[in-house]
Amino acid sequence: MRVLIIDGQGGGLGRQLVGAVKEYDPGIEVLAVGTNSAATNAMLRAGADQAATGENSVTVASKKADVIMGPVGIVIADSMLGEITPRMAVAVGQSSAKRILIPVNLCDNIVVGVSDASMGKNVQNAVEALARFTQEIR
Repeated sequence: MRVLIIDGQGGGLGRQLVGAVKEYDPGIEVLAVGTNSAATNAMLRAGADQAATGENSVTVASKKADVIMGPVGIVIADSMLGEITPRMAVAVGQSSAKRILIPVNLCDNIVVGVSDASMGKNVQNAVEALARFTQEIR
C-alpha cells in the first residue's frame, strides 16, 4: 500500500502524520510531498520512504497513491496561504485514492461540524481511518 502525505508551510502536520503512519504499520510505503522544501524535509526526517517537493510532484504522486492524507486545504485551490495551486487541488481531488483529510480551520477555510480536537488527536483519528481502510481492502 502506498500512502501519500501532502503538507506545506513548516510541515508540522505532515511530520506528525508520517510518524503516526509508520508507527501504525512500518510496512506501509509513505511518500511525502511538500509544497515547499521545509515541509518536505520535515516529513523526510520523520521517516517517509520517499519525498519530493512542488506542484508536479503532487500531480504525479496523486496518480500513484492508494491513500492521500493531509490537511483539508490540499483539496482547496489557493489555500494554505497560496501554497496549494489549482493544479494541486485538482490532482488530489481527481485521484482515485482514498482521501483522509484533517480539518484545519486556518487560511479562511472553516470546517463546521467537527470537534475542536488537538492536532495530535486529529492525527490519531486519521491513522484510525487509515487502519479501517487497510482492513477493508485486505
